[in-house]
Amino acid sequence: MFRVCILLICLHIVQVMGQYEWQARDPFDEVSRAMKLVNKDNCEIQHLGDLYLPEDSVSHLPDIKDININPVFPNRTQLLHLHNMAMNRAFFWSYILQSRFIRPAINDTYDPGMMYYLLSTVADVSTNKHVNASAIYFSPNMAYSSSYRGFFNKTFPLFAPRTFRADDFNDPIHLERISTLNTFTVHDLGAVKPNTSSDYTSDFYRINEWYKKWLPDNVVGRHDTKTTYQVKIRYANNTNETFTFHGPPGADEIPGPVKWTRPYFDCGRSNRWMVAAVVPIADIYPRHTGFRHIEYPTYTAASVVEMDFERIDINQCPPGQGNNGPNIFADTARCKKETTECEPLHGWGFRRGAYQCRCRPGHRLPLQTRRPFLGEIVERATAEQYYNGFDCLKIGWIQKLPVQWEKAPPYLRNMYLDRYKEYLNQTIGPANLNQPKINVHRTLDFILGVNKDNCNQFKPEELQLHGGVMYGAEEFFENEAKMALRLANFISAFLQVSDPKEVYSGKRVADKPLTEDQMIGETLALVLGNSRIWSAGTYWERNKFTNRTLFAPYAYKTNLNTRKFSVEDLARLNKSDEVYLNKPWFKFLKYRWASNFDSLEKFWMKIRIRFNETGETMKKYEHFPNHYYGARLEHGYWTAPYYDCKGKVPMWKVKYVAPFFGWDSLKVKLEFKGVVAVTMDLLKLDINQCPDDYYVANAFKDTHKCDQKTSYCVPIFGRGFEAGGYKCECKQGFEYPLEDPITYFDGQLVEAEFSNLVDNNETRFDMFKCRLAGASSIHGSMWMTIIFAVYLFWALRA
Repeated sequence: MFRVCILLICLHIVQVMGQYEWQARDPFDEVSRAMKLVNKDNCEIQHLGDLYLPEDSVSHLPDIKDININPVFPNRTQLLHLHNMAMNRAFFWSYILQSRFIRPAINDTYDPGMMYYLLSTVADVSTNKHVNASAIYFSPNMAYSSSYRGFFNKTFPLFAPRTFRADDFNDPIHLERISTLNTFTVHDLGAVKPNTSSDYTSDFYRINEWYKKWLPDNVVGRHDTKTTYQVKIRYANNTNETFTFHGPPGADEIPGPVKWTRPYFDCGRSNRWMVAAVVPIADIYPRHTGFRHIEYPTYTAASVVEMDFERIDINQCPPGQGNNGPNIFADTARCKKETTECEPLHGWGFRRGAYQCRCRPGHRLPLQTRRPFLGEIVERATAEQYYNGFDCLKIGWIQKLPVQWEKAPPYLRNMYLDRYKEYLNQTIGPANLNQPKINVHRTLDFILGVNKDNCNQFKPEELQLHGGVMYGAEEFFENEAKMALRLANFISAFLQVSDPKEVYSGKRVADKPLTEDQMIGETLALVLGNSRIWSAGTYWERNKFTNRTLFAPYAYKTNLNTRKFSVEDLARLNKSDEVYLNKPWFKFLKYRWASNFDSLEKFWMKIRIRFNETGETMKKYEHFPNHYYGARLEHGYWTAPYYDCKGKVPMWKVKYVAPFFGWDSLKVKLEFKGVVAVTMDLLKLDINQCPDDYYVANAFKDTHKCDQKTSYCVPIFGRGFEAGGYKCECKQGFEYPLEDPITYFDGQLVEAEFSNLVDNNETRFDMFKCRLAGASSIHGSMWMTIIFAVYLFWALRA
């Protein structure tokens, strides 16, 4: 009995402690324990509440109302891609399901076939390693299909194509026994018997919170409540059409188009903890009645894109600006609040230590410490190390900010002008970009001064900037490039996997070739689903699109927040300098992929489709497993920045172009079929003025104004295309001397004061230097007094 009591006491002690003895148990331990208790073997018998984590386990969720106002944290760019991808698919399916009203009414639904649905979800997952699953869930009896004979105006009982990334470490198709992350399991989750535990619309499914976010859509009262979007279409024969369709809620509506699920255990499917973005898909229902007054818009399906919860960064810093919650992990950092403050880091995922402990204002790092205390080191420290270290030292003597500013003395001004010679004899206009070291202010004056009214005054080559101006665009616009790559890879998959001439047994028919409406809808969805994309185009090589010599749907918007969009088929342009086949980016990728396709990525798919039109059970697709070849992100092409003076949207642009491929006419080898291009606003890019290696192509490199003897430059994200997007941090052995709520010199203030110095105005630029770290305060020393008295006595006697 005594031993049992001792054991219970020990277990109680272990329960209340954290990962080390000196650490108290916190919410991170609770969430980790809840995750470890559920696995693929016991999830089916777990309590429903144990399959979900608290809603505030994921903080800082992207909000469409905030995306174009405040910068997105670097640790939330993948969640933003999840957000945009769900919107992209919802807009496309809403458009394509209603686009039959564009065409004459014939005995055909114009709906995409099942293979289109399946391969669409595959492309969502294959393009981004952070996306683990993608699906489209239809409400009961609301999914129309053209994949069965005699199925006109009929619906599937259930239909839910879903793709999730499989672990192919032990897969027989990979003899190397390594995980490639390029194998996907594709299922039609609607191929089940209704009203069973396998029915995703049933309460017995347990993890279908993503379905219940929007579905079923019980329309009450007015039937015209769904948001409408307008598209002006201009075809190759110069005929015009304005099409209005119903789609997800707008960004200005409450709650907006995207809803997020709680983290949940994906029991029986991928068996991982997942987080999903859910957007509704609208359609006109019921169809083909002949009486439009009883056909009303409703949400018939939902687009669900999922991400592994363990890949999402957590924020352990205390609540405050930028971390105002809800956040269950808030204030779990181990920084010593008396002398340090917490700053989150990105790229760590669900684990401790994703922060650093910076010195509070009025404090400095110890002389032996070079950088802020890394959270991972703090978390792993022993009790002795923690309580005796990781402290900043108090600065006793702090300078006051000057009340009256004065002009810099001539010798001081000349010294700085001699150091920054590009400001001594300033070059204005586009010629400044050709200088050995550019004047960042005059360069920005030129770039920001170009507009649609004066762009005709410049030569075409002056409106084409060199690539160094867009340094960082590959990372900043990575999500937008991935959306273009997603469409390119989908077209590659469809052209290589789906054969319109294939004959199946029974009533099932093969998917028809890609249609004009489908390509217009896919291109339009790129602009609708991502507010940073101003225009997008799908450009087909000559005679590669069905029954068309040239085909290039081009979608664009003219205002940032709008519900009106335009689409043009650029095949109507016949001037040699306007034909897209002659554009440098199209010719570059065409010649690059003329013959050698060895470096393309190979994606494997294990597809299971429904046994018949009523579903009931699944069967393997006739080609199992199958694969396709697609491009990676680095296979695309980034154009140099340019001002699109004669374009539909005149602005400084950056374009990313991704190629797609299909079989030749004999189906023996791959060939280049065309490209997908997206354009973004250059002025949304952050410029980096900090030093870098000599081989880094950055036009603004080393144009900062930090005092290089006492401080170093650190970029600040979110400042945009303006000077001063950095901070001057004190070097090791130096301290910030001013009475200020920050511990660094802000780059915008430094640049402004330097401009005052150049213009010979009142300035305090020479004060922006760190001070040599010395004593903690000013105080008298008895020994120094005695030594001084002895020296004075000796000097007087001598």
